[in-house]
Parts: sequence; structure tokens; C-alpha cells
Amino acid sequence: MKKIFSVILSSAILLSFSACGTTTPEKTDIVSELGLNAEIKTATEHTVKINSAVYSVLDFEDKTEFEFATRGLIDAPEELEIKDSDGNVIWSQKAYSFVENYTECPDTVNPSLWENTKNNHAYGLFEVCEDIYQVRGYDMANLTLIKGDSGWIVFDPLMSVECTQAAMQLVEKNLGKYPVKAVIISHPHVDHFGGIAGVITAEQAADGTLSLEEQLSSGLIPIIVPEHFTEHAVSENIYAGKAMGRRASYQYGVFLEQSETGSVAMGIGMGQSTGTVSFIQPTYEIKTTGETYVIDGVEMEFQMTPGTEAPAEMNIWLPESKALWVAENCTATLHNLYTLRGAQIRDGDEWSKYITEAISLYGDEAELTFQSHNWPHWGNAVVNDYLADTAAVYKFINDQTLAYINQGYTSDEISNMIELPEELAKNWYTRQYYGTVAHNSKAVYQKYMGWYDANPVNLNPLEPTESAKKWVEYLGDTDEILRKAKADFDKGEYQWVAEVTSVLIYADPENTAARLLCADALEQLGYQAESGTWRNAYLSAAYELRNGNAADVTPNAKTDGSILRNMTAEMIFDYIGILLDKSELSNENFKINVILTDTQERLMVHFNNGALLQYASTNSDDADLTITCPRLALALIIQKDVEKLKASTKLEGDISKLELIINNLNQFDTAGAAGFNIVEP
Repeated sequence: MKKIFSVILSSAILLSFSACGTTTPEKTDIVSELGLNAEIKTATEHTVKINSAVYSVLDFEDKTEFEFATRGLIDAPEELEIKDSDGNVIWSQKAYSFVENYTECPDTVNPSLWENTKNNHAYGLFEVCEDIYQVRGYDMANLTLIKGDSGWIVFDPLMSVECTQAAMQLVEKNLGKYPVKAVIISHPHVDHFGGIAGVITAEQAADGTLSLEEQLSSGLIPIIVPEHFTEHAVSENIYAGKAMGRRASYQYGVFLEQSETGSVAMGIGMGQSTGTVSFIQPTYEIKTTGETYVIDGVEMEFQMTPGTEAPAEMNIWLPESKALWVAENCTATLHNLYTLRGAQIRDGDEWSKYITEAISLYGDEAELTFQSHNWPHWGNAVVNDYLADTAAVYKFINDQTLAYINQGYTSDEISNMIELPEELAKNWYTRQYYGTVAHNSKAVYQKYMGWYDANPVNLNPLEPTESAKKWVEYLGDTDEILRKAKADFDKGEYQWVAEVTSVLIYADPENTAARLLCADALEQLGYQAESGTWRNAYLSAAYELRNGNAADVTPNAKTDGSILRNMTAEMIFDYIGILLDKSELSNENFKINVILTDTQERLMVHFNNGALLQYASTNSDDADLTITCPRLALALIIQKDVEKLKASTKLEGDISKLELIINNLNQFDTAGAAGFNIVEP
């Protein structure tokens, strides 16, 4: 991946600013007066002081997590850089080799996060225990392999096909080539299933109409997932996929340079690969805790954990190895009850209870926990402490937030008040590298109370740009505001400086001084952040304020179209409803019958004055149009391929209704990446 991190010299800013247009003389004068420029800065004395204080909070002599992260290494290339078929770098550990050049943490990185970065930079093929192996550091997640009687059982085949293929090449080089006997996917986040085409093809997948025992004996490969996996995999990656993708570029820092002033680790890995994402329809769903199967001679007991880190998720107990696979429910870091890219709120109370259930079921025997991110933990006492402490963190955040809610505190007040108890906070495996206590408390608030803080002033506030313009009108001289903000910056009040300059930017996006000062403040907040995702977000915002919207130069993962092809008819019409220009159809009222020849389904779709309503197992006697086709042909509506659609479907009635729909699927571009602004209007 070619990183884009241009530096605009301050002399160039005095002439023009690419993100803002031509600056006025007044604005240029204040830029010069305040000594602002678009260069990347070093850590200020205030940031150095804050980061230095971390050494008094944590025991940096305790190297247990590093020892676990490096234990069992079998082989690793001296340099790891994975490319796609066009020669583009889609994953690189080589880019983080700068970590090896430091004997001490640089001032521009939180020392705790630096330790996590060193641990996540340990990549290669590892033996977890006899017959259990992991390839770590080849993508955001781990590729896990269980050796059966005759082949591999693969857990969570990464995000990108290319990364999975590279990982399997490392396995085959060191352990030999064996057939894949089953694929098990713990939950429906793309970094756990997107690389599946790197281990099997769709033609090798077993028949999903058979029992699991029949699938295993068929000679084909079962794909085993928790119940409701497919609907959540599709809804997360399709329905809000565009917005999540743009926001994820901030969370994962995909256009930042990997360096001591740029991207480092972020709790559950180094970042997001940008290769090819695939999807193969699962063949078997696990529905209840306690389901036990023998797969290629390996006994496995499944524990359902829905509503924890994902809406559908499961742990797996391997009694012969005394090993507990904890999916992404425990990850050697504090995880997210709300993820910054956007997702459904997760339930901290349920999360905690499923972990304690795992302790009750398996804690007496477990000698090992291993998972889909980061490294295993060994030893019965260590395992039980690791599980219990992780459960305690989520339970504490949930319960203490509710305690504050019932005292009348609002979301922003709680996030600034809540702190973990000292004994929980000092554990290296529950530190805030990915999620944070602050934004997780906001998730609890949202789950129980929603967005409204009960102050009627906030029922329907002004749109941010209009509000900002009024603030500037009331505040008066913006140059004077900037002088005060710069003085506060010099005092280390970076959050306030970011807030006030953001108001100026929303009032006038061409205010170069406000942009540059806001960027400087956000940069220092990034340097101080223990959370890798917060660091990435701060530094990504600083980058775009200095250099302009980076969406066009952001490397993104590519899809092979398999997710769209595996959508159900209901999902396809849900997505059509999202894409539909509601204003253009606001006076339209018509019905379409759909008859699917391959699945034997029938449904009726009612376009009711801009809203799309679905009726399952129903056809209308007075439908304006009837579409008879295989399920896959419905995807052609989204793709706006009218000719192919007409060739593969039987259309009876008013065909103009179908053309009306296709012509108005224009709310956003389904093909390209989202490019909306984030830190400016």
C-alpha cells in the first residue's frame, strides 16, 4: 500500500491552501502571526508530561503479555508485505519496522499503546498447543487451524483473500499440505470471514440442506457459523456499509503513514487489510449452547454468546486440548460496546454474563484460552483471572453508567466521570487499546436512554453549520478567538482548542488558521491517546484538515460481489428501499408480486408513497407487476442492469414500474467508496 502523507510547507500556505481555497489577507496574517503551518509536529511538553505519567500507572517490568505474544513461534518471514494481483500492497508488517529501531517509547506515542504495538508486531506461524496453530499478524485478525485426523479445521479465515492465501502458504511450508475439513466462523464481522475464498471455493462447500453429520461425511466442506450469522453479515456490510467504510478510514488510520507520528497498533491488530473480500454461504448454524460435534476426530462443544461483541457469536470448548476459543469476547484489550466506525450497540451486561458462563462451564478444566485477535493465555489460574477480569470490566462500565444515569448525569458528563477501579485498570489485558471506558459508557447511555438528554434545548438543535455561524456572529472577531485559542493551546488545553476551532471551521471552512490550529490540537490528543482507534481518528482528522478530504486516495478493500449475491430477497428489497429516491416516488402507490423460481418463495412489495413495504409469503390480486425469476436475478435491480434483468426474468404487467424503481436508485453510489466530509461541512 502506498501511503499518502504529504507535507505542505508553511510558505505554500501563505499563498494558498488546497483544502480551503484562496485565503484572504486577513486570514493569511493570522496564520503567520500565530506561527501555524501544515507540517507534522513533535510532541509538546504537555504531551510529553502526560505520556510520561503512564509509567507510574502500569508495571512496565511485567512482560507477561509480550511473552505470550511471542510464545510458540515456528516461523516468520524477515519482512512481511502482502500484495494483490495488481502489485498493490494490501497488508504490511514491514511498514511497522520502525518499532524495532526504538529502545524507548517515542514521545509521540502513549507508552502503554507502544507496548501493544510491539506485541502486535510479533507475526508469523505459532504453535498454541499440540494440534492448534495460529498465523498472527497477517491481517487484523488471526487465522487459527486445528489439526484433525486427516486435515485442517479453519477458524475465522481473515478479512482478505490474499492475506489468507499468504497465511496458508506459511502453514504449508512448515507443517505440510492438508485438506480443509471444515471452516468455522465465530461471528459476522468481515475481518473474520472475508478471506474464506483463500481456503475453499464455493463449489467445495457442503450442501446446507443436510445435517452437519451428513455434510461431514459428504466429502465436501461444512461452513459452521452461529445462528443468524448471514443476516447480520449482510446487514452490517451492505445497509450502512458506505458510511461505515468512510468512518472506518478514521478508526483504522488507513491513509496515515505508519510511523511514530502516524499509525501504530490499535488494540486488536495493526489495522485493516485492503485486499479482496469474499463470502460463501454458510452451510450449518449452531443454535444452542452445549451442541457437541466431532469434526475430523476433534470434539468441539459450542457456547452461544449472542449480543456480545457481535449480534451472533460463539465460543468453542475443545476438551481434549483443555482449550477454550473465546472468539472476540476476550481479546487482551478493552473492546467496544460501541465501535467508532458505527455499529449496533453491544450489551455490556450480557457480554459479562456470557464470559462468566464460560468460566462456570469450562473454567475448572481450561488450561488455555485463544481467540480471533491477539495472543493466547496459558495456565488455569491465568485463564480464569483473564476471563473474570474481562467480564468485570464490561460489567463495571454497564453498572456504573446506570448508577450515574439514575443520578441525573448526561452522557457527556458520565464519560468524563467514569473510571475503572485501580485493580482492573492496571491489567495489561484490559487496557483501553481498542475501546475506551469513556465511549463505552456512552454506549450504555444510548442503549438505555437514547440520544436525548432530557433538556428540551437539545430536542432539535440547529444543523451544525448554522449553529456555528451564529456562534461566530455572537463571538465577534474570529482572529481574536484564534489568538485566545492559540494561548490555550500553548497551555496544553487541546480538547478545548479543538472544540472552539471546529466551530470556526463549520462557520467558514476556508478559515485556514482555524483548520491548522485545530489540526495541531487533534494531533497532540492523538499522541496522548492510549486507544489506537482514538489515535487514528485524531491523526486522520488532523491530516484532512491540513491536506483536504483523503477519501479519493484512501486504499479500500475490494469485494468480489459475493455478499450481494448471497442476499435473501428480503435483504435485496430492504437495500432497494435504502437506495430509493423517496421524494421522486412520494406520490407513487403501486404493488409488485415476486415469485422466486429457485427458492419457491413469493412475496409482495408495496411502494407506498416513498416507503417500501414487504409482505412475506404473500401475493396481491391487484399487483401492478409480477416478477418471476431466480433469487439472484433480483440483484440485477440494484446493479441497474435492465437488459440482463429482462433476459432472466418473466415480467407481467406494467413494466414501467420496474423502470421507475431502477431510475430512482440514486441516493448514493453503490460502486464507489463514500467521500463525504467528516471534520468539516
